Amino acid sequence: MTVPTPDLTFIMPCYNEEEVIGYTIPRFIAAFRKAGHALELIAVDNGSRDRTGAILREMMADYPEILPCRVEVNQGYGNGVLAAIPLARGAWVGIIPCDGQVDAEDVVLLFEAARATNGRVVAKVRRRFRMDGLKRKLISTGYQLFVRMLWPRLGTIDVNGSPKILPRDVLTQMGLESKGWLLDPELMVKAQYANLRVLELNVFARMRGAGVSHVRASTCWEFLSVLLGARLTGRWRLPAPEPSPKAPVAAIHPGGRPAR
Repeated sequence: MTVPTPDLTFIMPCYNEEEVIGYTIPRFIAAFRKAGHALELIAVDNGSRDRTGAILREMMADYPEILPCRVEVNQGYGNGVLAAIPLARGAWVGIIPCDGQVDAEDVVLLFEAARATNGRVVAKVRRRFRMDGLKRKLISTGYQLFVRMLWPRLGTIDVNGSPKILPRDVLTQMGLESKGWLLDPELMVKAQYANLRVLELNVFARMRGAGVSHVRASTCWEFLSVLLGARLTGRWRLPAPEPSPKAPVAAIHPGGRPAR
């Protein structure tokens, strides 16, 4: 099967996920095939120490949509995404974990909604129905309130809701730099500064079928300190555009004719 120029590229970091990718990736690709959208899936072996990389290579025989990318040393979820962005070919780029918590069919609907706009959007999900347990929900609610307090016009109440989909040229101009879990809020803050409209789809967020979450209690403190620092310093403002070369200026005679 020959993969045409993709309609969109999805970046999917995979860190020690040998238990889940054999289920989640085929289901993800099948949903886009069924909808008739040409998909490029950059599956990032994000420094895994298990068989994640080997499984991804094996899957390429049946799924030519997969473009493998290897990060030798894991430096965080965001670093896996940053490594893959330069490889993306699609006009639209999405970012999604490999845990399958959001149904693949919902991801297809989100892309179709984004593509129907003028392109000045960041399309994302809002995990309206979550099966995380009471403790996780309380922590998440506190985190969302803290982010909204720092950036009141952010346009979402689920900052870390993934997938996120946006035009590739907009994504590359953002100059994202967060190597850990802070990539999601950095992207949303920069989307606000870029005056992008937030297009949000309510979805059901499932529990993991296998594997383990790599979010730890220490992550909460990292979030709070980095978010506050980014707000106070303005570090997440968009990088200044490179100056365009100036056109040569022709000398003008007093009579109004160009000099020869």
